[in-house]
Amino acid sequence: MMKPTVLSALPLMASLASAAPLVARQDTNIDATVLQFALTLEHLENKFYNGALEKFSEKDFMDAGYSADYYHNLQYIGHDEAEHVKLLSTALTAAGVTPVAECEYTFPYTDIPSFITLSSVLEGVGTSAYLGGAPLITSKAYLTVAGSILVTEAKHTSYQRAAIGEIAIANPYGTPLDPTSVYTLAAAFIKSCPSTNAALPFKPFPSLSVTPAEHKDKRGLGLSLGGHKWKPHHEEDGKPYLSEPAEPMIPCAGSTVSFTAASHIPEGSYVTFVNGLGVSSVKGEVHDNMISAEIPMTVEGQAYVFVSSKDVETTFDDSAVLFGPAILEVKPQPPTLF
Repeated sequence: MMKPTVLSALPLMASLASAAPLVARQDTNIDATVLQFALTLEHLENKFYNGALEKFSEKDFMDAGYSADYYHNLQYIGHDEAEHVKLLSTALTAAGVTPVAECEYTFPYTDIPSFITLSSVLEGVGTSAYLGGAPLITSKAYLTVAGSILVTEAKHTSYQRAAIGEIAIANPYGTPLDPTSVYTLAAAFIKSCPSTNAALPFKPFPSLSVTPAEHKDKRGLGLSLGGHKWKPHHEEDGKPYLSEPAEPMIPCAGSTVSFTAASHIPEGSYVTFVNGLGVSSVKGEVHDNMISAEIPMTVEGQAYVFVSSKDVETTFDDSAVLFGPAILEVKPQPPTLF
């Protein structure tokens, strides 16, 4: 049975919640700053899974169409995140640095399918965060620890993507994402943090979201790009179940997609796609706070999309960012075997 796609989570990532003010600072110990940021993200993921496992029982997952094995493995994911918090906290303490404490969060899932969908997106962001942060680490020991956590986060990503019917390995390469972009996405779920926490040197970019677009299925029904409209429940052996959606709503490379920014977008702006090891910019069609562009043929899987002031090629340039990132799932090309 197919599950809701990653696109269902895009509205959940659209708006930035009110986060505690950030104060930029120059830290001579960049490794400690990187570990503090990693711990900030691990606290978030730890609370995310703890909350869901407290809210939903094994029976709830089975009633939603998931197996007992899936629920059991989900407990292991929650266990992993808790262990990451312990390890990073211990490493910071050993280095003479007070670890940041967990914040107060808000996670806008409403049921099990939306929780799993949001989980797949968050795990993808976490994987990108560790990959993007790796070059900033100077200690080989810390780099090994970060690489070890990265491997586990990537496994979580694949497991949750498969659970919602997505291709788990939709791109041959992971996507590194810079810390400011990662914090912009994480800030959407942070309500407030303890005043004793060390300030992180990041300020979120202005928000950008995928604009819902109507598609027609074979019966002429309108389908929102932002999420599935499921067929009615049916009875099978006396048990209710959700049937498959009429048509997947994941855009493919070459499709035109629109994005909505927090404010007016300047004429001449570009839509920049960060995906895998590539960065591609496309001149956008601007209408006030909306911009449209064609998805480059090289983009597949979970991509991060920005509105930029210039054409960005090869290397991501955060100084050119006007809005973003939005998260866009793109259907991968058919596999090529040699």
